[in-house]
Amino acid sequence: MDRTQGTWGPRGAGGAPARRPLYTPAERARRDASIWTLVQGVLAPLQFLVFLASLALVLRYLFTGEGYTLANASVVFKTLVLYTIMVTGSIWEKVVFGKWLFAPAFFWEDVFSMLVLALHTAYLVALATGGLDARGLMLLALAAYATYVINAAQFIIKLRMARLDAARPQAVAQGA
Repeated sequence: MDRTQGTWGPRGAGGAPARRPLYTPAERARRDASIWTLVQGVLAPLQFLVFLASLALVLRYLFTGEGYTLANASVVFKTLVLYTIMVTGSIWEKVVFGKWLFAPAFFWEDVFSMLVLALHTAYLVALATGGLDARGLMLLALAAYATYVINAAQFIIKLRMARLDAARPQAVAQGA
């Protein structure tokens, strides 16, 4: 048996399973040519800034009891930004991978994004129906924000992987 093949597929250096690059050359070309890549690049840090501001307002309310209206408005605004990035991200995924959601390269990020969306949407429903009191709403916002942080970390890891993949051919070509 070839040493680069194992029970579960190709093996890389040191016998570790080889990881498929995040993008094929065609997917990378589509990603680089798409306006939706720029849109995601602008919306992601914007969403993070909105998140930080809203988190501060939610925590302020929980610790002091002050600023409920502003905290509430910030969670609604954060949710609208989240919906925007999810819709545009789905368009990006369709352009790059040919699937609206759950492309293999971003499958688990998309799965977790559904939980993030569900919790943010639950906040809006509870707000609209009066299903939770003010403290309950803010605690639900914190739960939604915790899932958002995990999801953002997933995407940052994927961005790092893509950069490493892009650098790999250059390193080989340079004899590294």
